[in-house]
Amino acid sequence: MTQAIPYWHVDAFSARAFGGNQAAVMVLDEWLPDDVLQRIGEENNFAETAFLVRDTESEADWELRWFTPTDEVALCGHATLASGHAILSNPDRFGVGERVTFATRKAGVLEVKQSGEGYKLGLPITRVKPHSQPALLDAIGFRGEVFLSYEGAEQTAIILFENEAEIRALEPDMTKLRDIDLMAICTARGDKHDIVSRVFVPAWGVDEDSVTGSAHAALAPFWAERLGRESFTAHQASERGGDLTLRLDGDRAWLGGPCVTVVEGTFYL
Repeated sequence: MTQAIPYWHVDAFSARAFGGNQAAVMVLDEWLPDDVLQRIGEENNFAETAFLVRDTESEADWELRWFTPTDEVALCGHATLASGHAILSNPDRFGVGERVTFATRKAGVLEVKQSGEGYKLGLPITRVKPHSQPALLDAIGFRGEVFLSYEGAEQTAIILFENEAEIRALEPDMTKLRDIDLMAICTARGDKHDIVSRVFVPAWGVDEDSVTGSAHAALAPFWAERLGRESFTAHQASERGGDLTLRLDGDRAWLGGPCVTVVEGTFYL
């Protein structure tokens, strides 16, 4: 018997189609087996597919999980923003107002709220400290100062560069990076934005991510310390590109940006 699953294709951190980062959002009546969720993630072939089930056991509105084409991940920002957009832009269907909360398995309860013409997303921060990673620098193909996560939902490395031109010139060796189980965040001060970054995660099924919310949960405290302020602007310099606002608030990073729905329909299983 065919199962019909509500489906949204959302470009997150973008006000127009073909920008930001793509995510599929799928609303389930109940959890499907993990292998089926993974096969759907592979079928969609986006950086992330977000699956939602009504939360009846905690204080959150929904349960939320994220799958790349190859793996389930512990935290995904852009697909959480896309999920908030799908729910909040359909109040008659889902019965919520200006905010929605999501219970996750490894990142706690996350919140998306409307803000002007876009949204604000609250994520738990990731903290890093200096660390020697010669294999990572060899794979990136550029000298930089490396910081490795010691607190947060995901294994993360921040590589600090001198300027935006160095970030844009990067051509990492993806074959080498596939053997390094880290999200590699390359960052520098920006030319038009306060900071700029590119993010590489081939070990998790995505060579270069377009706009990475979870990376900015690490960049928020990292750059707040270096800039001497808690609010600033960010640009992820991928081919699609994306602009964000960032605000550090205690143990939370608040990311701001718009979303646009480019496809709404039904996934048949």
